[in-house]
Formats: sequence, C-alpha cells, structure tokens
Amino acid sequence: MAEAAMKEMIVAPVTLEGRHVRLEPLSRAHRDALVAVGLDEELWRWIPDPVRTPQEMAAYLEIALADQARGVSLPFAIVEKKSGQVIGSTRYANIERVHRRVEIGWTWVARQWQRTAVNTECKYLLLRHAFETLGSMRVELKTDSLNEKSRNAILRIGAKQEGVFRNHMITASGRIRHSIYFSIIDSEWPEVKSRLEEKLNI
Repeated sequence: MAEAAMKEMIVAPVTLEGRHVRLEPLSRAHRDALVAVGLDEELWRWIPDPVRTPQEMAAYLEIALADQARGVSLPFAIVEKKSGQVIGSTRYANIERVHRRVEIGWTWVARQWQRTAVNTECKYLLLRHAFETLGSMRVELKTDSLNEKSRNAILRIGAKQEGVFRNHMITASGRIRHSIYFSIIDSEWPEVKSRLEEKLNI
C-alpha cells in the first residue's frame, strides 16, 4: 500500500466513450462548434468568467490548452454520439499527480441537452477513468454556494459535501463568490459507480 501511495498518476489526453456521449481531447478545431452552442448567457450564470462572444470562447479555449500544457488540466469536448455534434466541454483540473488527486469541473452543456443523461454520463466516464485508470485517491468537485441546482446534482451522484471556501473568488460582475467543495474518495467509488450505472441503465 505504501508503494502504491508513492506512485504518481500518469495523466494524458484520452478519449472516453459512453452510450450517449464521447469525451474527446479539446483542441482549437472545436472552437467554431463550441461557439455555435455555447454563447448562451444562462450557461455562464455561475461561472466567474463568462463567455459571451466568439473571441471570449477562443480565449477560454486557449486558457484550457495552456493549463493542459502546464500539466494542471485535461480538457475535453463533449460530443453527442448520435449526431456527432459538440454540445459542451468539461475537464480534469487542479491535477495533483503526487497526491493522486483531480478535480472535475468547468463543465457546461448546451441547454438543449440539459436534463438528459449527458451530464450524468460525463461524470461517470470521468470518475471511472480517474479511479480505475489513473488511480486517483480523491476526486473533487466545487460550485458556487448560490448555485442550488449544481449543488443538488453533485450530491445526487454521491459526492460528499466537505465545506465552504468563503470569499473564494471575485466574479466578472464583482460579486464575491463562496465555493462549496465536495469529494468522492477511492473507497466510496464502488457504491457511487453502482448508483450511476443504475441511473444510466448500464
């Protein structure tokens, strides 16, 4: 066990495929498709730096790719398998290879595909890869303290609420955001996995 704990995670671009969605490594080639579905003000309501224009989407993409180059993030485009259409984005972030920890976040899905199996399957694919392939000990998720919908969704997948980071961020509007942190640890994954597979009828 001590030897396993010392082993660093190897995090590299990968395609993750489910029944409804495919998560593929984000690239500049996805920009126009993201612009086509992503310039919806409601999608960015709780995001500290909203994306409202094609130029802001391009900047959003460049920051994601720069973070990937620094080794702290692994961003994905969310593709609906049935249509082949890009419908959003998600990522691993705050990657800690030595401590075998990742955060799942920066997730947005175009409004037409909300309240479908898409987001649940995205979380399932990312969690399964994190725990079963990367060997993560801990997966973190966080959300704005005012975002009740997101808080409830995170709890529904089986994450445990840990606490509130007060005065955590200053949003683009100038509002001071408190963030609520959640986590799933490796010993909890089998139960969470079973719950998610039941929801997805796997």
